[in-house]
Amino acid sequence: MKNSKNFWTLLLGIRLNIKIKALLLSTLMLITVTSCFEDADDNAISASEITDFIWKGMNAVYLYKEQIPDLADDRFDSDQEYADYLNSFETPEDIFFSLLYDPSSIDRFSRLFSNYFDLQNLLQGNTLSNGIEFNLYFVPGSDTEVFGAITLVLNNSVASSQGLERGLIFRAVNGQNLNTENLSSLLGTSTYTLNFADYDDNGTPNADDDTIELNGASTTLTRENYVENPVHLTEVLEVSNTTIGYLVYNGFTSNFDNELNDAFGTFLNANIDELVIDLRYNGGGSVQSAAYLGSMVTGQFNGQVYSQLMYNNNLSSLNRDYLFTNSFEGGGNLNSLNLSRVYVLTTNRRTASASELLINSLSPYIDVVVIGENTAGKTQASLTVYDSPTLFSTENINPSHTYAMQPLVANSTNVNDQLVPANGLAPDTELSEFPGNLGILGNVDEPLLAEAIFQITGVSGRNADQISMQNEPLREANMSKLIHPLEREMYIEK
Repeated sequence: MKNSKNFWTLLLGIRLNIKIKALLLSTLMLITVTSCFEDADDNAISASEITDFIWKGMNAVYLYKEQIPDLADDRFDSDQEYADYLNSFETPEDIFFSLLYDPSSIDRFSRLFSNYFDLQNLLQGNTLSNGIEFNLYFVPGSDTEVFGAITLVLNNSVASSQGLERGLIFRAVNGQNLNTENLSSLLGTSTYTLNFADYDDNGTPNADDDTIELNGASTTLTRENYVENPVHLTEVLEVSNTTIGYLVYNGFTSNFDNELNDAFGTFLNANIDELVIDLRYNGGGSVQSAAYLGSMVTGQFNGQVYSQLMYNNNLSSLNRDYLFTNSFEGGGNLNSLNLSRVYVLTTNRRTASASELLINSLSPYIDVVVIGENTAGKTQASLTVYDSPTLFSTENINPSHTYAMQPLVANSTNVNDQLVPANGLAPDTELSEFPGNLGILGNVDEPLLAEAIFQITGVSGRNADQISMQNEPLREANMSKLIHPLEREMYIEK
């Protein structure tokens, strides 16, 4: 293949579970007659009760408070002025988004939830899912017609039980060809049928003549309650007398820290020489879990600064150093490999947050070789804020509503005070996933893993032409009507 295959531009990486998002479907409704909001239990409450919580919470913890005049401590001269301000917003969402700092480029990540039970489930890895993740692409020659390629099938899920695999192509849903206008309606339902297609490059290096034709196969998927173990795949590969550990890790979920440690126990017992961590579909999670992972990769830096969190002036007393450690908080030893080098696989839209923290925090200490795409560019951490006396706890929480926030509250740096750039971390070797040849995760000829193996051993199982593929700038389309995922953000546990 020649570089002309660069035609393929990823439209949108979608994690098809509650992140599509059922979390956002239970918003409170404004009742114009009474000027009240109603919660999920239809209990009318004062409009200012929720907006009061949002303003006070953001005033206390928001990382960019100093840049938002409406969050200044002396913003209001009287209680009446404050009450008038709160009641000037029609919905809680309106006031929340009005308080974000440059949401188009800087704060793209603060979230407001109408039901904190959904948020708690999400942070624990418990979601509604049919078990697939996929990328969407434009059909050759079109700015509106779309097809999808399955990038990940979650273990023990609806999709895995039906035999779906990474690399399957679909062109239609419920018998309707996909386009930018119907994606939300077709893919946003709890049950839908994928209509599969064959991808044909017609034997040429030019993507313009590639075709995606329906092949008559289909599968119906329904979202169900699902708890994801983010330790998706653990493999020990023997290539050219070199023992290579390979880990597909899809979320820094603290409930599964022990499973992560078990994976490193497998690597430790195998006495691996090199390690490849696949973070292509890891949108973040717990800062502490990221510190544990960095400590499992290494082990020789126990007690040294791994990463630093810096809050706003109100919360500067909470500034914290996360340290390399040999044990879990509360007991239990980490399986640490004492490596001086690690290979990390990345993608642009979905390697984010705590995944970037791992790369940024390890880089001052060991050689971190990044293969794939430029990462998403998120250096900030979030904290769940409840309508309770302490803000960070559900103890004595206001029973009148179920709103909670996850605003950005701290910047994360490495030991050298370096942030993850807003435009992301650049790979050492740029290589994009190609919808016509995704390969099987863990196979030595899967393109990104094959490149890592080549750099480790000099033995190539990869297509040399594909290594030079670059992503072109995103082709313009009406993206506002597409379904946007809510990935795991980097969060701080209290």
